[in-house]
Amino acid sequence: MPHLFIRGITVEQVKTISKPMVQELARLCECGIDNFTLEVVNATFVFDGSEVPGYPFIEVKWFDRGQKVQDEFAHIITRQVQALGIPDVEVAFSTFRESDYYLNGKSFA
Repeated sequence: MPHLFIRGITVEQVKTISKPMVQELARLCECGIDNFTLEVVNATFVFDGSEVPGYPFIEVKWFDRGQKVQDEFAHIITRQVQALGIPDVEVAFSTFRESDYYLNGKSFA
């Protein structure tokens, strides 16, 4: 945890930024790099009856780490994606409560 769901960016592009981005995010969150999951979601985008390129959108599911860390987390993701030559990217956060998250049937609370 955190889990990043990535849309509108190719697998090859994500591979390019995965190592430096996760290293930065791990330092920020003060956790190991093995805590992160990057999932490139294969999606087909449709507009006005035609397939269109996807808009870069990254959804982060995680435990709350405060607004300051969240802002910096979004900044790191944005900077890394823009380094690929992608001018715009949206980042959204979904927060889990530890009491609602389980590993092998045991709550994180």
